[in-house]
Amino acid sequence: MMDVARATGVSHQTVSRVINRPDSVRPATRERVLAAIKELGYRPNLAARALVTDSTRMIGVVSGRSSYFGPASTTAAIELAARGAGYGTLVTSLREGDDSEVDEVLGFLATRGVDGIIVVAPSIGIADAARAAARTAPMVVVADGFEPSARLHAVCVDQELGAKMAVRHLIGAGRRRIAHIAGPSDWFDAQARVRGWRTAMEDAGLDASELYWGDWTAESGYTLGTEILVRLEREPLDALFCSNDLMALGVLAAARDQGVPVPERLAVVGYDDTAGAEYYAPPLTTVSQPFEEMGRLCVEVLLRAIAGEAGVRHSVPPTLKVRRSSSL
Repeated sequence: MMDVARATGVSHQTVSRVINRPDSVRPATRERVLAAIKELGYRPNLAARALVTDSTRMIGVVSGRSSYFGPASTTAAIELAARGAGYGTLVTSLREGDDSEVDEVLGFLATRGVDGIIVVAPSIGIADAARAAARTAPMVVVADGFEPSARLHAVCVDQELGAKMAVRHLIGAGRRRIAHIAGPSDWFDAQARVRGWRTAMEDAGLDASELYWGDWTAESGYTLGTEILVRLEREPLDALFCSNDLMALGVLAAARDQGVPVPERLAVVGYDDTAGAEYYAPPLTTVSQPFEEMGRLCVEVLLRAIAGEAGVRHSVPPTLKVRRSSSL
């Protein structure tokens, strides 16, 4: 900073203001200082700044089940939003199926002095572990169905609403017997989508007993889809609502192999709007999650938590993308 000050003929306090409060410096001086910063390759020493401000401007992110589309997309969106807000991120991933790691990971982040922590918690076990391990750092838990507390905020996409939108679309298209292939039963999103499917069916006076539990993979969609479609002639079915696009892809493959035309005989709807869903055969109707908006909201809520705001629940709505797989 002193080198920049000498090169531009200003005080080091002025250089500090250009970096931290640029609007408080006259434009001509600001531009001169910024040019010197670029030429000299100056970067603020964040460790030194943390000692003065008691803030590292770092956010810890715990990513559970990061190999799956939803958690991975949410984590990426949080990282981008944090950077846009002037914060760095320290991302840690949990091993598959080991929720006991949460306490260890939160301790690791706390010792690095992060200002707050965002836990992407798709499963109940991860969220419960985060609640039990929460200590001093402000925390946001990303989970639909997680109850906030005084020190924990909850942020989510309204998964139940998304499922209702999908099923109401199918009902509006004349479908009456609509089965649901759900995700794993210990996932918040899977549970919320089951609730949405069941509520929409019951609100329309339709039977909501055709529920099957998958595991998010195309293989489970294919296996369950084949099982369902083999019974199709003796037990008529109008539509299949799948809890994610990969399972819907498996269902489309099963329909192809069983000679069941989609959407003429069977409508299929997925969830997530994964990249390439519009190029499935036929193009897949699906529920699109606003991951960028989610990332921004997570960071905004965490910054409010850091400022002392008590925990509340925040949600954003998804949108339905209607394509050929459900529409004649």
